[in-house]
Amino acid sequence: DPYVLTILLSSLGLGTVLTFASSHWLLAWMGLEINTLAIIPIMAQQHHPRAIEATTKYFLTQATAAAMILFASTTNAWLMGEWEIHQLSHPLATTTVMLALALKLGLAPVHFWLPEVLQGLELTTGLILSTWQKLAPFALMIQVTPTINSPLLVAIGLLSTLVGGWGGLNQTQLRKILAYSSIAHLGWMVLILQFAPSLTLLSLSLYIIMTSSAFLTLKTNNALTINTLATSWTKSPTLAALAALVLLSLGGLPPLSGFMPKWLILQELTKQGLPLSATLAAMTALLSLYFYLRLCYALTLTIYPNTLTATAPWRLNFTMITLPLSIITILALGLLPLTPAVTAM
Repeated sequence: DPYVLTILLSSLGLGTVLTFASSHWLLAWMGLEINTLAIIPIMAQQHHPRAIEATTKYFLTQATAAAMILFASTTNAWLMGEWEIHQLSHPLATTTVMLALALKLGLAPVHFWLPEVLQGLELTTGLILSTWQKLAPFALMIQVTPTINSPLLVAIGLLSTLVGGWGGLNQTQLRKILAYSSIAHLGWMVLILQFAPSLTLLSLSLYIIMTSSAFLTLKTNNALTINTLATSWTKSPTLAALAALVLLSLGGLPPLSGFMPKWLILQELTKQGLPLSATLAAMTALLSLYFYLRLCYALTLTIYPNTLTATAPWRLNFTMITLPLSIITILALGLLPLTPAVTAM
């Protein structure tokens, strides 16, 4: 029903904006709860056991994280007498909030729900979960970062980049691969969060653009596994070629847009006297790059060496609106020349 969908999407936007605008923990918690409750009917609209299972897992993890945030803020108010988000100062409260936000975002070591949940959803809902649902927790994380222990953030960031690269190596389902890609990208953002929050926002913006392009491409091709991805060149050779470039951009290869945040983050880590962390992050990026290259190989260079159970697709005219995909793909591929302007800002 379009009316119900409009209410749910409006509530989704309202929850995120409420969290953005709040300086009080209770308001922020309310925003996160509205956000969670609004997306659950959208996730469960496919009456399929996998979708219901994914929705249940998502609800339980998000409810746990919200309860942890409420517990931490109440503890801080009890011990320190402050409800303001910026005044979070007790070590127990700051650590609990950090772990709760990591659980909300799907950062390692509390990432196990994300690939399973994303695998049970259709691609449009998966796109909302991978992009819009990250904004509210990230807004809170940026606000509480100054009070959080620096080694904890660096450890969570490095572990997420490692898990995101390693977890995606053995996958054949594209939604799980994109989930592990999401974990790795979020790890890069958390790694630099304490030293340069502006770089975190830049990385988040580019991550949203590149992930949106990848999800919309897969939706246009109706591809859910590597096997079906291998037949997408028969539907649209141009889109298949551009999809390979978008995947390489996600991997962070120059001269594509995805190289910009990785380059600036490694530069900033080196300036902050953390060359070992920068080296480890760069090496874990190679793991992610491997499975992106594997997808590119299946997409453009070969017919995948498996028997396809699907019927061969015809090259028909698209009935979908492709303008958003076109704009996002151009942004996902061509923003690297703007790096000097971004660094100047």
